[in-house]
Amino acid sequence: MELATITHQKTKFYKDVLKGLRSFPKRLDSKYFYDATGDKLFQQIMNCDEYYLTNCEMEILQQQSDNIISSIKNMEKDFDVIELGAGDCSKSIHLLKKIFELDNSFTFFPIDISKHVIELIEKELPKQIKALNIHGLNGEYIDMLKQSGAISSRRKLALFMGSNIGNMNNEESVAFLKEVRNCLKKDDYLLIGFDLKKDPSIILNAYNDKKGITREFNLNLLRRINRELNADFVIEKFTHFPVYNPESGECKSYLVSNCKQRVFIGDTEFIDLDAYETIHTEISIKYSIKQTNEMAAKSGFKPVEYFYDSKQWFADVLWKCI
Repeated sequence: MELATITHQKTKFYKDVLKGLRSFPKRLDSKYFYDATGDKLFQQIMNCDEYYLTNCEMEILQQQSDNIISSIKNMEKDFDVIELGAGDCSKSIHLLKKIFELDNSFTFFPIDISKHVIELIEKELPKQIKALNIHGLNGEYIDMLKQSGAISSRRKLALFMGSNIGNMNNEESVAFLKEVRNCLKKDDYLLIGFDLKKDPSIILNAYNDKKGITREFNLNLLRRINRELNADFVIEKFTHFPVYNPESGECKSYLVSNCKQRVFIGDTEFIDLDAYETIHTEISIKYSIKQTNEMAAKSGFKPVEYFYDSKQWFADVLWKCI
């Protein structure tokens, strides 16, 4: 990555951190969880017994990829696959393998904000799907989605897995999906994952695992700010605290300040926290199918087919651009 790009990303990180911590209530953007350490911690979270989301969606893609492909009308040839927030591709690889059997000329565009993730995909995925065309894109989802369209004019199947849409509130998610739609063409497709409403205790446990990995994942964001922005957060002065509201479907994570404190960000800038003041770090919304249909209608998509795991805890829904 060019030095200018690195500098720009660091400057944006700095500005976003200061803006979030000077707002009320305080917040930090969850997209900044994912540095190299955060990537590794999230991989551990996905393997936690309590974190059901990965296994549910893995089951769908392992067992129903053929059905997903058969639901994509008139796209057997001459289209590309884009994955927003690709991670390690451990789930999408099952779909990619099936598509590769039909058309080995397509290009796979994994998009991720983590440079480490893109480098790993470009290194490891060709070992599993030989001769796969990969063009990794490191950056913000919409910027990189536009870039993929500039690189290739072929029709698109976009993937937005893992219920990542739930990391935005309802207004933000519709606005984001409208932007995604504007980057795609009529009759392109989006396969989007939704975590569905279920027993509230199951949901809360997924964000408060017994081993404390999710706690470390949240606290690592403060460590990253210390390291990259020369801040002086004392990690031991914060507690990870998740809550779930079964009415709204919102599961939120907070870092709670255990005392009154002042934290410097860089040499001159600082923020003050009161005792027990919160920093909101993450939201993960759980949905009903009715809600997902409403989101599709508001953002320019039409639901084509629904794919559920055996417990019906999770759904990957195929949307078509209209």
